[in-house]
Amino acid sequence: MLSEKSLIRRFAVVALALLSSACTISLATEPVVTGPAPRPLAPCAWWYAIGDSPTAWEIKSAAKHYDVVVLNAWETAHMRRLHELNPEVKVLVYKDFSSARNYPGAVEGKRDARYLPTGVGYFAAEKGHPEWFATSTSGQRIEWGGYPLHWQMAVWDPAYQKAWADAVVGEVLREGWDGVLADNDFSSLKYYSSAVVAGTADTAATDRLLRDGLDGMLELVGNALEKSGKMLVPNVSESQLTPGRWAAHSRYAGAMEENFGLRGDDGTGELITFQGNQFKEQRAQAALGESWLLLVTHTKSDQEERVGYASAALLASPHTCWTRARPDYKSPYWSLYQDARLGEAVEPATRLANGIWNRRYSNGWVAVNPTKTSALLTPPVGLQTLKGEQVPAQLDLPPADAVVLVNAPKW
Repeated sequence: MLSEKSLIRRFAVVALALLSSACTISLATEPVVTGPAPRPLAPCAWWYAIGDSPTAWEIKSAAKHYDVVVLNAWETAHMRRLHELNPEVKVLVYKDFSSARNYPGAVEGKRDARYLPTGVGYFAAEKGHPEWFATSTSGQRIEWGGYPLHWQMAVWDPAYQKAWADAVVGEVLREGWDGVLADNDFSSLKYYSSAVVAGTADTAATDRLLRDGLDGMLELVGNALEKSGKMLVPNVSESQLTPGRWAAHSRYAGAMEENFGLRGDDGTGELITFQGNQFKEQRAQAALGESWLLLVTHTKSDQEERVGYASAALLASPHTCWTRARPDYKSPYWSLYQDARLGEAVEPATRLANGIWNRRYSNGWVAVNPTKTSALLTPPVGLQTLKGEQVPAQLDLPPADAVVLVNAPKW
């Protein structure tokens, strides 16, 4: 049975999601939070360490710098070392909701590995439940494009859901993880395959089947982990396309956004993060301050790094963590903006008439232009760049760009 606190939190998240999706909500109004207000702190740092095995030095550094670390299931020794060095660090195990895998490492010869990147082993499904492999209308199993030997599973099958939940919750309790980072809580199969799943009429129906299945899977796994005192943080994708999806899928311990601050594919320069209802729902979650927002910006330029951090700073909370990264996740990343020491937000994030979002901190100020046109804005007085340079009285902020400023010293 869920605790009274959990029920209240869930009701608040759903209520805030409904409010934020209403057409009449003011974009400059912070969601109302009852009880003691959480401290709206500048983004903390986290490490999505699934691309390579960390070194001893990296683990020691991670214990000092990161609030959350995600490791592969076989990194149990590193998980225990992190807990030993810093008991406050949340260490989550990576598990994929949607696939079974038979590449070397996930399997050893003709048997599944002891520690899996998934909840259900390839050979366990092959031998005992071949119906758990999703098939196309042509009767073929669906292998993910770009990810060889990753096979789409029937996430809508209650038996698959239960097997996944039983295996993963059991492993988390047995090994001592703080919880699970559940990958591929996605909205559409199109990024992996153009296949139509058998029994569905078209790709839209396939996507509905997958979304509905993942909704049910999330609830089953989330309830089981929460009852055990453990965390579930799904990697939710394309939530801007479905109002309420972010709020619903972050209702346990939070959610991960792997493409935070991403520029649109249409070349206009607009930021996808601010489209649809997703950003409003993330603001509602941050205002409650009880669950984690784990945000990743894939950065190839200073501009992308700046936009990612500043956008995360608009979502200030005790549990908003951000990182820059490359898609292979082979190295820990640190950003100069994480050394800015903005402090605590002293006013809500506000959207100006020209579309720019900004927020004042005790030791600085951030502004983000998510639109496709440049816009003028006037920064607060008494600020400087992170390099100590003077700030003009008026800034012309380019499209899909941001600015992060800190308080100038008072001599």
